[in-house]
This record gives sequence, C-alpha cells and structure tokens, in this order.
Amino acid sequence: MSDIQHQAGPLLQVTDLVREYTLPREHLFRPPGTVQALNGVSFSIAAGRSLGVVGESGSGKSTLARLVMALDAPTAGTVELLGRNLHQLPAEQLRQARRDFQMVFQDPYGSLDPRQTVERIVTEPLQAQGQTTRAEQREQAAQVLSQVGLRTNDLGKYPHEFSGGQRQRIAIARALITRPRLIVADEPVSALDVSVQAQVLNLMQDLQQQFGITYMLISHDLAVVNHLCDEVVVLYQGRIVERGSPGELFRNAQHPYTQSLVGAVPQVLPGRARARRAAAAAAAATAKTA
Repeated sequence: MSDIQHQAGPLLQVTDLVREYTLPREHLFRPPGTVQALNGVSFSIAAGRSLGVVGESGSGKSTLARLVMALDAPTAGTVELLGRNLHQLPAEQLRQARRDFQMVFQDPYGSLDPRQTVERIVTEPLQAQGQTTRAEQREQAAQVLSQVGLRTNDLGKYPHEFSGGQRQRIAIARALITRPRLIVADEPVSALDVSVQAQVLNLMQDLQQQFGITYMLISHDLAVVNHLCDEVVVLYQGRIVERGSPGELFRNAQHPYTQSLVGAVPQVLPGRARARRAAAAAAAATAKTA
C-alpha cells in the first residue's frame, strides 16, 4: 500500500464553500439577481480514500468539481489540498500545484481533442509543467497507457480510432501521468455502456490500490459510488443534506431526497431467490394443469 495512505490529516479539506452567480439584468433600474449554486458545503477526504458526491442535475455537483479543481473561484469558503488554499496561490504556484490534482471529465468523446494524437493528449499535463523533455514525456506516456490497459503503439493513434471505454482509459491515463494525489472524476462512466462502466470503475479501483490515489467521484448514480467510494455526501440544491458510507445510505437513508435516489437504484434478486421464484412458478403451473 502506498505511503500516501499513511499521511496524517485530510488530503482535501473543503470548508463553508459558497458559489453565487449573477443573473442577467432583466430591468434597467433594478439590480441583477443571483443564484446560489453552492451554500456552505464542507467535507474532507483522507489520503487514499474515495468520496462520492451524488445529486441530481442542478444540485451543484459540477460547480463543486470546478471549485475543487481551481477552475472557478468561490464566493466564500476555502479549498485546501495538502494544507494549501488553492484559491490563494499565485498563478505560477497554482500551475505547479496542479501536478497533485487532476480531473477526468464526463464525456470521453468531447474531452479529447480529435486533432491530437494520444501521445499529445496524454502528455498535455507534463507539457504544462514544463519540467520534462519530449523523450521523457513519451516514456511516461507509454508507461501510463500500459497501466490503464492500452498498448504503447496506441500513442500515435487518434481518439476516433478507439471505443468509448478506451477513450475514457486515455482520459484516465492523462490524469494519471503526473502521479497526482487527488483525481476528481465528474460522472466518469455515465456516457458509457453499462457493460463498459464496470471495467472503467474496476480500473480506477485497481489504480487506487496501486498508487494510493484519492478520488472525489461526482455522480448521480448511487450504484456507481457504491462500487468505488468509502463515503458519500448527498448534494441537494447546493447543500449537503446527508452523508455516510454507501451501505448506510442504502440501508437507512434519512433525507427524502436520498430516499428517492436509493429507490431509483435497480434491485437485482440474488441467484437463489430467482431460482426459488422460478421453481414456485413452475409448481404453480403444474398444479393448475393437473
């Protein structure tokens, strides 16, 4: 197990995060209105652990991801990674700090530039850091491609030559190449076929065990976070309304919104239960014809 997992204190600490957006002015003599996407969100993630953030569209999940990635500034509150307030770092220090946190986006078709080769796409974070040679970048790209289940000769190919699941593996390789401490994954499997979703989630789980990566997984699907996450927070209208382990939320959801999420998860009967029901149906049919 990685030494990262033995670090004292949380890797990521989010405190009282607020994000307000100004609406377009509707009247010349009235001040513009505001909408509050996040309202006092606080949580922490220990190193080597996974936190799921679940909620419906418009609950503030993607806004939260952008603030944690320092792609947008909060109205109030702090985001601290490794004890550093990301939104107070000077631009150059933030650029260097990005080595420690990377992102996997929702759409494997839209998040990869179709005009760039896989090598160029995967090495982009290293190019932004500017601390390695082209040969070193190519070597590291070949290594991470192998780690996500692709081949070295895929470096010269273009995104359109791959399936959706393979494209998401390329996106994961791009996030992995700087050996980040934190990966924020925003709906990383929602655009994939169900049969491919489990493969990508299993890959993320294997990489976590191998490298001690910390995940913040954004999702609307409790079944997905149940597969990967140690803890879940439920975001509703910009606030955290419930938190706990996936098992606790499945068994004993308290908030009505969480209950509706749990109720939407398909329930699959265990094999023995299905067999008993089939046998009972067959017996009933036999009795009816006798």
